[in-house]
Amino acid sequence: MSGWFLGVDGGQSSTTALVGDEAGRVLGAGTAGPCNHVRASEGREKLSRAVSGSVLEACRRAGLPERVHFRAACFGMSGGPADKRAILSEILPADELVVTDDAVIALTGATGGEAGVVTIAGTGSIAFGRNAAGRAARAGGWGYIFGDEGSGFDIVRQALRAALRYEEGWGPETALLFMLLEATGAADAGDVLHRFYTTEWPRPRIATLSPLVDEAARNGDAVALDVLRAAAQQLAALAASVRGQLFGAGEAVTIAYVGGVFRSQFVLERFRALIELEEGSRCQAPKYGPAAGALLEAYRAAGLRPTLVDLPEFKL
Repeated sequence: MSGWFLGVDGGQSSTTALVGDEAGRVLGAGTAGPCNHVRASEGREKLSRAVSGSVLEACRRAGLPERVHFRAACFGMSGGPADKRAILSEILPADELVVTDDAVIALTGATGGEAGVVTIAGTGSIAFGRNAAGRAARAGGWGYIFGDEGSGFDIVRQALRAALRYEEGWGPETALLFMLLEATGAADAGDVLHRFYTTEWPRPRIATLSPLVDEAARNGDAVALDVLRAAAQQLAALAASVRGQLFGAGEAVTIAYVGGVFRSQFVLERFRALIELEEGSRCQAPKYGPAAGALLEAYRAAGLRPTLVDLPEFKL
């Protein structure tokens, strides 16, 4: 039976949709704004607008009509699926509708649908895995108050803590203080702190400052380097926890990494070294991105396991 398939990555910063045919050919891609936090003010409207916009663009690029009935669709949603399924079922016609969280599609994309573990470090952080028997496990992902260790937000949080200690005279000297002041336009570290508590600085915006820490480390700042090494250590610990829950000692396991934090060579190199200390563990870049993972999950829901072809070169 022929038909169209849809995969959507609904994140904190953007929403990405991919449309494919039954042979695994990716026909079109579309992007729109963020679609998480449905319970927040205007959250339902934001979700509908982001999903409709990204899917409409993907269908247009695929040469399909605006209103398409999909054989199967998968949505991987930041913040979890519980409060989104009912909304999605109303706005998107599909024979099979899968609504899951972003860790699932990140793993499927990173490994191409094979067993393994993925560590995600963007605004937040989590490790998620699935073994050959289909059993899944996770570690972390508790949110910014109780978790998100090694994430972009956490790296900036640790950088600001170091800047505050230096400014108050009970921490080592660090260029992070002056870099944060310049980036935010604040008068001092306390002013940065208070700005970060306002709605003008939501967590995704704060996380965008994490490359400053990488820059400071490249320039020889020991405090910045310690922050990045600690982030890598925490992310590797999350991955090791999931590995231990799903795979045996010495068993061959692929552990992939996803997210902007891994653009830092300091984080990536330390993370890779720690991962590969475990016999059988192999650290690798993701095969595909989360949107492609969502599309693969849509195929899986329909009982298909095609190889993706004609995927955009940025591996959505």
